[in-house]
Amino acid sequence: MADYPSAPDYDPNTVKSLFEDAAWGKSFASEPNGGNCVEVNLGRDGLVGVRDTKLEQSPVLVFDAGEWAAFLVAVKAGQFDLPADT
Repeated sequence: MADYPSAPDYDPNTVKSLFEDAAWGKSFASEPNGGNCVEVNLGRDGLVGVRDTKLEQSPVLVFDAGEWAAFLVAVKAGQFDLPADT
């Protein structure tokens, strides 16, 4: 059982309290000005937080370790790639 709020109780605007501020990190591929990037927080055992770098008070999406691993597999497989311009 996950130790974060269930779907009916989940509020992405308050769940950020599960994660320490210092543990947020951007991809090395992020643009220097913030660009179109997200920050990831791996600082809590079994949970991953994701938020938008462009929004100062960004809501936080929370994934358990299995969900995050499945997402990374899908990204690496190209499942979310945009179609090439033709």
